Amino acid sequence: MHLSRRALLSVFPAVALQAAAQSRASAAPRRAPGGADAVSDHATLLRNTAAVFAGTAESNARPEVAPKLASIESTARTRLAALDDAGPGELFKGVPLGTSDPNLNRSFQYLYEIALATRTPASDLRDDPAVRRRVVDGLVHLHERYYGDQSKGYYGNWFTWEIGISAHVSKILVLLGDDITALAAGLPAAYVASMDAYLRNGRDGDVDLDSRFHTGANLADITTNRILQGAVLGDDARIRKAVADQLTVFATIDPYDLRHGVTDGFYADGSFVQHDSVAYTGSYGKGLLTRVVQTVKILDGTAYAPGEDLTGTVRRWVTDGFAPVIFEGWMMEIVKGRGVSRTTTGYSDVAAVVEAVVDLSSYATGADAAALAAYVKHVHRSSKSPLDPTGFVSPVSIARHADIVASPVPPKDLTPAAHHTAFNAMDRTVHRRPGYAFALARSSARISKYEYMSGENLMPWFQGDGAHCLYLSGEDQTGAYGVDYYTAVSPYRLAGVTAPVEARRTVPELYGGLWYDNPARGFTASSTSQNTYVYFPRATNAFSGGARLGAYGTAGMVLADDVPWTAKQAGALPDDFVAYRGARATKSWFLLDDEIVVLAAGVGDPAGRAVTTTVDARIAAPSDTVTLTGGLRDGTPWSGTGTAPLAWLRYANTTRGTAVGYALLDGPEPTAALEPVTRSRRVVRQANPAAPVTKQVFTLSLDLPAGAPPTAMAYAILPNATARRTASWARGPLTVLTNTPEAQAVKHAHLGLVAANTFAPGTHHVEHLAIDGPASVLVRRNPDGTTALAVSDPTTERRTIALTLRGRTLRPVCADEGVRVAPVPGGTRIEVTTHQAYGRSFVATLR
Repeated sequence: MHLSRRALLSVFPAVALQAAAQSRASAAPRRAPGGADAVSDHATLLRNTAAVFAGTAESNARPEVAPKLASIESTARTRLAALDDAGPGELFKGVPLGTSDPNLNRSFQYLYEIALATRTPASDLRDDPAVRRRVVDGLVHLHERYYGDQSKGYYGNWFTWEIGISAHVSKILVLLGDDITALAAGLPAAYVASMDAYLRNGRDGDVDLDSRFHTGANLADITTNRILQGAVLGDDARIRKAVADQLTVFATIDPYDLRHGVTDGFYADGSFVQHDSVAYTGSYGKGLLTRVVQTVKILDGTAYAPGEDLTGTVRRWVTDGFAPVIFEGWMMEIVKGRGVSRTTTGYSDVAAVVEAVVDLSSYATGADAAALAAYVKHVHRSSKSPLDPTGFVSPVSIARHADIVASPVPPKDLTPAAHHTAFNAMDRTVHRRPGYAFALARSSARISKYEYMSGENLMPWFQGDGAHCLYLSGEDQTGAYGVDYYTAVSPYRLAGVTAPVEARRTVPELYGGLWYDNPARGFTASSTSQNTYVYFPRATNAFSGGARLGAYGTAGMVLADDVPWTAKQAGALPDDFVAYRGARATKSWFLLDDEIVVLAAGVGDPAGRAVTTTVDARIAAPSDTVTLTGGLRDGTPWSGTGTAPLAWLRYANTTRGTAVGYALLDGPEPTAALEPVTRSRRVVRQANPAAPVTKQVFTLSLDLPAGAPPTAMAYAILPNATARRTASWARGPLTVLTNTPEAQAVKHAHLGLVAANTFAPGTHHVEHLAIDGPASVLVRRNPDGTTALAVSDPTTERRTIALTLRGRTLRPVCADEGVRVAPVPGGTRIEVTTHQAYGRSFVATLR
């Protein structure tokens, strides 16, 4: 395809389109017209952008970058071949246009990939005028026939039109700036005008910080696109407004003082939320990290670069938000939303984080730079699947990564090997010890039970109901978790979940499409109702949280129905809308050194259905040797599968060298199962390959029959335990003090630790503690004679929490602000102001 200059100008009247684009510029302060500094900054910004994506002559001469360059060129040549072979209604072969917004986005992506090769130093396609012209012709073709007419666009997903296409086009305009100007002077302005017009969730063709679509990672994407557009057009005001808008994503979210009503972003405890209520560090969070670091690099050396140290804020994101949820180079499933159903692995998820950390290290100095470099080396050394820097966006980052890996800096994780993280702002808990990491997903009236969208994560119903992942050190996690875990393990028997025994249907099965379509009742593809009731519904329980004392922690939650079910019962939803009722349970997790102790009370179902509580679920390859050995309550040895009065069980995968012990302390007779399962990955995501996957699936469950009364259960999970240790654990130092729907608590004699969750109003007496109302509490007698304690409000609704330590009177050695200590007859009273603390722990040491 080749268009003459006359044809181009007939499609894009240059002067008119330039005026249209500039008319949308913000009223933000401008530099003096024609200022030399502004022109210089625009040129610097354009050079920086090209360097980020195409590399530099220096970086691309490095041997470590050669595979990336080969990939860029190979991809471009593949796209050129598809351009040659395109049929009617296509720009690229096999990508029909006209009704599919993903295909239109893909066509722009392919043009970008060709343009990138023509700007990449050391590429054989660099500066090839014929190839560049083909890209320009393709842009003209797409705009004229499929993109420029606003009345025919904006079908499908809003993201495609407001972010996806704009990202590809904006980068092409930067990479091919001079060529586009020579071949089609009006093309950049035409595209910018169209991109502005497609910002339909914005205001007047610009960002709207009050829009629920322009938040968090999405806002970073949109504003980065607009920075590039401003540089291409020489529009100083556009750049400044976009930078100012992007700066809002750096603000820590205060749930009690929301800016523009936005809950998306990073919280003080390291949590990251997107889509208003989804725990999303491992997907949108890493997208935000990538984009803001790229923006820092793009603005470097210009007057647009913010004066404050924003890289310090991003380093805190990495330390407090990302590092705890990355275990030996693997991104934990509990923070990936619907991304858990994708075939990309947790190792590849981490590559984006590592690239950002590599780039951040070049802006840090001293100890900060050394810590970031040490973390990069830690991921490189600890990952069981070697990180492939070819997947980095920037060739420059690949060269920097190679320098860090070759440096003498010793590898070191940013998270200590023994560490407890309570991400209460996103209802997640991560507990780490040498040898394992335990990741727990909770939900509440604040945080969604799960995320489904766009045919992804089709069977998500219980992923936020206390589901856990237990990562064992030294194991290749692709064989333990990832998409194959969710494919092979029943969604009703995810590890840690209490679920009714029933069959549920996916959204496509229920409604014949990817969403519930009922515009008359407010249900469209991206409507608030769709989000609330279909895509990422919240629970209705207030209690979900926990306390942290040093490296120890407690977590608790009350299982309750989700918002769709309660709304359906209230008559607020259409008759054909399907909602599902949940089971009931009050649960606590006490996270110690060599064990995770789980208590559950009131387990059952108001509707009388059978209920299953899955102690754990693990997968193994078909060829792996897996053994199940245990002992009955009368001391008789046991092995195999089935239901039996087990006192303990040990799962061992001798092929992988992994093992987990289970001490069964209370509840119905456990059922151990180990069976081959073959399923297509399409059962969890429509776009996955259809090829079947076979795994051995182990589950250990506590099953209640239909009509069973509310039941209490207690068990301990023992990572890496031997058979001897598992068998003897119940005779050890841990005691269950109480396990009711009102209070759950344990005591560990060797640690001098009492940990409790209380769920109901009134005073709860636990060991030497009296706790008033709902709370999470840890109290430890230290070897030096002091007493340390931590208190949190898992409901986030209490103004104060009070507890009394019976015994001799204690006085504070140190205490967090808001903690008051006073003597009372027979002991010491502690009052904690938890008002607007959003579940964080308050700590004090007494003597």
